[in-house]
Amino acid sequence: MKLEDEVELLRRIPLFAKIEPSRLKLLAFTSDRMTFEPGQEMFHQGDIGDAAYLILSGEADILVDTSSGPITVASIGRNALVGEISILCDAPRNATVRPKGKLEALKIKKEHFLRLITEFPEMAIEVMRVLANRVSATNDELSLAKRQLKELAG
Repeated sequence: MKLEDEVELLRRIPLFAKIEPSRLKLLAFTSDRMTFEPGQEMFHQGDIGDAAYLILSGEADILVDTSSGPITVASIGRNALVGEISILCDAPRNATVRPKGKLEALKIKKEHFLRLITEFPEMAIEVMRVLANRVSATNDELSLAKRQLKELAG
């Protein structure tokens, strides 16, 4: 894929929609386009976060290790950003990401990602919105699970 095609792909993603094309060209140039095969981990829970991944095509499961083995807590697809939490918090990965089928992603190195959100407040706000939506969805799921446990116990 040509650089111009990757820039056009990035422009269609809400996270990057307001960033000027010259910056998107730099992002596309400094990022690595990667292909993952079904079941091949993009990263593993506990790994050091060195990059965020933007899914260009395909779907992946988000898995969290438990005492009884990994459980799928979410599924993500095209245009999803994943791996940014460990970059923003400077902490190990909090989950494993495993493609369901063939998956194409743009690997955005930590320093490039942090520079972008520093230079483009619109992008930082969009990242916060995405993270807030995730927290809200998780709270809803926890509330539902808690109600179901009460019903089973009562």
